Amino acid sequence: MTFSSSNEAFYVYAARAARGFGDGFAVIILPAYLTEIGFDPFRVGIIAAAALLGTALTTLAAGFLGKQHDLRNLLLVTAFVMLATGVAIPSFEQLAVLVPIAFVGTMNPQAGDMGMMVPLEQAVLARGARDEDRTGIFSRYSLSGDLATAAGTLAAAIPDALTSFGFSKIAALKAMFYLYAALGLLSALLYQALPAGQGEETRGQAALGPSRWIVYRLAALFSLDAFAGGFAVQSLVALWLFQRFGLSLSAVSLFYFCTSILNAFSYLVAVRIAKRVGLVNTMVFTHIPSNLCLIIAAFVPSLPVVLAFLLIRAALSQMDVPTRTSYVMAVVTPAERPAAAGITAAPRSLALSVGPALSGALLGTGLSGLPFVISGTLKTVYDLALLFVFRHIKPPEEQDRVSASNTNGGPVPHNRQHSICRNPSSDGRER
Repeated sequence: MTFSSSNEAFYVYAARAARGFGDGFAVIILPAYLTEIGFDPFRVGIIAAAALLGTALTTLAAGFLGKQHDLRNLLLVTAFVMLATGVAIPSFEQLAVLVPIAFVGTMNPQAGDMGMMVPLEQAVLARGARDEDRTGIFSRYSLSGDLATAAGTLAAAIPDALTSFGFSKIAALKAMFYLYAALGLLSALLYQALPAGQGEETRGQAALGPSRWIVYRLAALFSLDAFAGGFAVQSLVALWLFQRFGLSLSAVSLFYFCTSILNAFSYLVAVRIAKRVGLVNTMVFTHIPSNLCLIIAAFVPSLPVVLAFLLIRAALSQMDVPTRTSYVMAVVTPAERPAAAGITAAPRSLALSVGPALSGALLGTGLSGLPFVISGTLKTVYDLALLFVFRHIKPPEEQDRVSASNTNGGPVPHNRQHSICRNPSSDGRER
């Protein structure tokens, strides 16, 4: 059977949505469940750190394996790991057992485009995508995930409903983990519909070639951003709202539904902005205001004002997600894309894993807002560094716009560097 790129994209979007729905309630249910079985914020942070550290290593492995093995089979493996994670977590209550489960599994304290599936899905989507369509494809990928995440956050209120029907709080929370496992099975069915043999054309090639130093510099900067983000992962922000303001599970669920909706539609706005000002400028100048909102929220004693600033942050902070992915795919050769996706994603998860344990410790003190100040400050440093280092390295579609401007008599840019590649068409020519 012959599959077009649109068929492949449909199944990837659907699988991303299934995973996003599970992530949506998991980031709220996980800290609530761990608190219910007697864990303090520090131990919750330890499990969050273990989950993110494991995500880093499995993401890196997936990126490299994508060069040598069939992408569909690798995605099927990740889906069954998701299923096993949902079954295993509610089966144990000992920290020594939950830490390795979190490390190996797919459940994270932060929803979004992260996890071992991500570099594999991105490699499928990038294959055959035209330069001018690439950012839109990745924005729809992120959009499908975040809309489903929004629905998932509402599902986090299900345990409250179940307790009203006589279920114990623990039993109601455990039921959500089994739902997460079922979504892993659904993802497997969707991945099974993808065509086989996606990894064949890149076998035997080096993981990274001419783009390696661009990728390494991007990975280093993305790691700084992720390290900063580790101080304000969604599970710990939920825990902060539980403890500081006494919000219920249902209230936090509704709040995260709103943030996910804002995240989702910000991707569409990001595409329009990127077409006008470029990918790097979009990443930087939407991120800095969101960082300021996070810092301000740490000092505000009023719950409505805190939620307002966090909602503004949600509308801005994720515009860099599709633009970042598109930029990475644009500045490497097609053969390098699986490895580039893994190398830039894995250090993010690794760096992200450091902050939650520190943040969890601080949440139990009188300095509960300090993690947000650290996060916002370091993220701003990242934004300025990204602008300084990569402002002259343009993806192909931006080079075309500059060339057209020069042809029409526009100014010639000073010291402009080029991206490494263009996406080849099926006949081997650049397009």
